[in-house]
Order: sequence, then C-alpha cells, then structure tokens
Amino acid sequence: MNNSETEPVAEQKTNNSVDSRDNDLHDEQSNEDRGEAAIAAAQAAVAQANDKVAELTADLQRTRADFENFRRQAEAQKVQYGNVVKNATVNKILPLLDNIDLAIAANESLKPLEKSLEKTLKELKLERVESKKGSAFNPGIHDAIMVEGDGDKEVIAETLRAGYRYEGELIRPALVKVEKK
Repeated sequence: MNNSETEPVAEQKTNNSVDSRDNDLHDEQSNEDRGEAAIAAAQAAVAQANDKVAELTADLQRTRADFENFRRQAEAQKVQYGNVVKNATVNKILPLLDNIDLAIAANESLKPLEKSLEKTLKELKLERVESKKGSAFNPGIHDAIMVEGDGDKEVIAETLRAGYRYEGELIRPALVKVEKK
C-alpha cells in the first residue's frame, strides 16, 4: 500500500475518533438533559401530589368539622325534643292536679292524700308556686284575676288555681285574687 491510500484511512480514523468524541459528548449532554428533565418531572409530580394531599387534608378537616357540628346539633335537638315531651306531659297532668286540689278542698277526709301528692310531685321535680294567703304578690309567678283595695302593698287574698314550676322553670303562674293594703 502506498502512502496516499493509508492517508485517507488514517484521516478517516481521526475523523471517526473526533466524531465518536463528539457523539459521546452529545450523548453525555443528552443523558444529562434527560436526567434533569426526569428530575424536573419527578419534582413536578411530587409538587402535584403534595397539592393533592393538601387538598384532601383540607376536605377531610372540613368533613370532620361538619360532622362534629352535626353531632352537636343532633344532641341539642335530642335534648330539646326531650324537654318538649316532658313539658307537654307535665302540662297534661296539671288539670288532673287541679281536680285533686278541688277534691281535697271539698272533702277533708282526703287531706292525707295531699302529703302523698306533694311527695310525688317533688320526686317528679314539679313544685307548686308559693301563693299562700297574705304572701306578697309577685307578677313574675302570679296572675292577678281580681284586685281589691286601695293600699300600696299587694298581697294574695286567695289562690284560685295553683301555679307550678318544672325543674325550676315556671310552666304555669298561679291565678290569684290580690288585695291592696
């Protein structure tokens, strides 16, 4: 072989080496670019997942708060309905108590029944409003049906119908005749 034939082969080998180094550099840069792109994509996916977690956490907290509010409201309604039922029951009993009072007033032999009735009312947390003859008139717990006299001091002259408190709350004022002294 002559020199001219080997020159192109040598030159070709040199060119191939340069091309190979360029390709290797290009491949390294491409791999680096792909790696950076993969990292950026992974970071974006992590950020998106964190946003989704934050959104779901906020939804869960709202749902928990809504449930807690619902539970409190249901408990309050349960208590309120229980009170309504108790008060309705007590109000149904009041006319019966009025009739028992009239029967005791008309027949002295029923007087022992009064003590038993008072004990039972106390156990039921139902108490009579104080309205004895001569005690002070209180418009907060007494309804005056009739007023007699000219004085400044108002006292109860007669109780026409007993008033009652249930669990400390006035459910019916006493109907009284008032005398001003």
